[in-house]
Amino acid sequence: AYGIVWKAVDRRTGEIVAVKKIFDAFRNRTDAQRTFREIMFLQEFGEHPNIIKLLDVIRAQNNKDIYLVFESMETDLHAVIKKGNLLKDIHKCYILYQLLKATKFIHSGNVIHRDQKPSNILLDADCFVKLCDFGLARSLCQMNEDQGNPALTEYVATRWYRAPEILLSSRSYTKGVDMWSIGCILGELLLGKPLFPGTSTVNQIEQILRVIPAPSPEDILAMQSDYRASVINRMSFRQRVTFEEILPSSTPLPALDLLKKLLVFNPDKRLTAEEALQHPYVKRFHCPAREPSLDYDVILPLADDIQLSVAEYRNKLYEVL
Repeated sequence: AYGIVWKAVDRRTGEIVAVKKIFDAFRNRTDAQRTFREIMFLQEFGEHPNIIKLLDVIRAQNNKDIYLVFESMETDLHAVIKKGNLLKDIHKCYILYQLLKATKFIHSGNVIHRDQKPSNILLDADCFVKLCDFGLARSLCQMNEDQGNPALTEYVATRWYRAPEILLSSRSYTKGVDMWSIGCILGELLLGKPLFPGTSTVNQIEQILRVIPAPSPEDILAMQSDYRASVINRMSFRQRVTFEEILPSSTPLPALDLLKKLLVFNPDKRLTAEEALQHPYVKRFHCPAREPSLDYDVILPLADDIQLSVAEYRNKLYEVL
């Protein structure tokens, strides 16, 4: 995203690794915060089999660049979908199951990833999934809602996977933003291309509302967004379409059912990761004993609801490395 990735060999172990060089990691507050979050959250979550493992963090001699050493993965879901027709139904189901498992784990620590999309889902030849890129992740315990929520101003995740509440600049958000993204990813797996490829924020909202059931007045109120109603009311939906019309006729019914339960306008009515793991679509893989969760909140060692100075991020990071 903001660096370059090489495939390398660890001379000590002979292991093939991926090295991500983050150029001038502390050049400004946003990059410094992102680097800090990425490293801190990965150190916390990396033991989960479906989350990328950060093996090492190396400071460059110029004291500006940072090298992150990860286990190596062959490809990502974006590349696989783009090649077309590589995945059978069973593969799609297995990928989604693993993504739900990783998300359940993160959410159990009260953290939201906020940037789930196909290019952040790494894959190997056995269709094994590792979720990566925690640079936008947030600890829900550290989100301060009364400050006009700066959490939202630095939100840069890819538009096509953004939940309606983010598109409408809602003042509060929940684990539901990740569940929406997972719904978009499932839709893309089933369709073979992005489900809602919006060209602007307003077009994104239009594309979504053309397909999902119309939000009730209560749903719109629950958004806590200043211009939600005006945006939604202005939209006319003359050519509504259903998921059934968009997706191939061969789409398994359980997949369609899960999709409809994830892509719900009101975040409180979306399935949680835990609920989705019990859905018939992923039933053949579901095994509670292999779906761990954390019993504590993951909190970063620096206030995360405000941007601190570059020096504070650099010093704290060097201190913990």
